[in-house]
Amino acid sequence: MGIDPGTNYTGYGLLAVEGGAIKCVALGYIDLAKLGDPYQKLRHIFERVSSLIGEFAPDEVAFESPFFGENVQSMLKLGRAQGVAMAAALVRGLPVYEYPPRLVKQSITGNGAASKEQVAAILGKLLKVEYSLGKLDATDGLAVALCHHFQSSSPLNAAKAGAGTAGVAGAARTVKPKRGTTSWETFVGANPGRILKPKK
Repeated sequence: MGIDPGTNYTGYGLLAVEGGAIKCVALGYIDLAKLGDPYQKLRHIFERVSSLIGEFAPDEVAFESPFFGENVQSMLKLGRAQGVAMAAALVRGLPVYEYPPRLVKQSITGNGAASKEQVAAILGKLLKVEYSLGKLDATDGLAVALCHHFQSSSPLNAAKAGAGTAGVAGAARTVKPKRGTTSWETFVGANPGRILKPKK
């Protein structure tokens, strides 16, 4: 399950992965625009995310981390929205992951500066989902879910998890974009049986 927290619209998307097949199970957004009280918004996010988790029973929940900008108040509001949504997953003991917006866009489009429209268009082709250009929060949530699938299914990231860098189940993990080359030594050390040795 992927969630893009917001104070007016919180987008979400759920994927089912069986073998190499990826299917969109649900896509939508939590409408908060008509709620004036900011604390009622937080309560509504918690209740709706809890309801979605109860309905679809995801194995893991991934979140897009708040964008670091100059507006401190906006950051605070987004952080609160993310926090209550994350709490809804954590109280059920679900593993929680967090991805920067740039990494989410890069995972889907190959461009960390891609627009919401570009992300939605590629998701539409990849997963055969319909979306509304007026409400791209839903596809943003789905993008987080697909980004998490790509990141967690990577052999190098699996090697890191096996080496103990993924953290305790149920705790939030922040995944940062990779810089430079990745560590093949980590992968080889964690997966010695997967390395072919030259014949003599």
